[in-house]
Amino acid sequence: MLRKLVVGPYQANCYILGCKETKEGVVIDPGDEVLRIVKEISENALKILYILITHGHIDHIGGAGELKQITKAPLFIHNLDAPGLHFRPDGYLYDGQELHFGTYSISVIHTPGHSPGGVSFHSPGAIFTGDTLFAGSIGRTDFPGGDHNKLIDGAVTKIFPLGDDVRVYPGHGPTTTVGRERLTNPFFSSSHTF
Repeated sequence: MLRKLVVGPYQANCYILGCKETKEGVVIDPGDEVLRIVKEISENALKILYILITHGHIDHIGGAGELKQITKAPLFIHNLDAPGLHFRPDGYLYDGQELHFGTYSISVIHTPGHSPGGVSFHSPGAIFTGDTLFAGSIGRTDFPGGDHNKLIDGAVTKIFPLGDDVRVYPGHGPTTTVGRERLTNPFFSSSHTF
């Protein structure tokens, strides 16, 4: 199962993934409105194994501490973005890492640019891109630690090769596909060879 909750004043996407067989799950980017997130978890009778953070900006981590207290699930973030938290994470994400819940696995892809420690989470057929890649746009790179060239390079070399049919679940806005963004996103000009 996959649920998307749009939370907080910045309308960030929080995702809850669950395995129907084992009832194990993960939460990606609990930015706000923790009680709504907890309600969704309870209604699906999930045991949350991990709280995963794509990057350390407040609209994506604002509810993380509270959710961690309620679910007792360990929280993971890339070490370069950990300073955004007001508490110590349980572990650090790194490129190539694999996490498992139920019958599913998630691979961590380091995609800096919007922030130094930005990551995307890839599961077969889906990628959760945080604020790296949106439908028709990309994340801002004018924040401290932002780097436009790194963001573009990460999308082109790490996300696009996953395949055109892969569904993109961004940190804000609607779902899209890798193919749609590769072909129509104005930030990826035809000068790139994909």
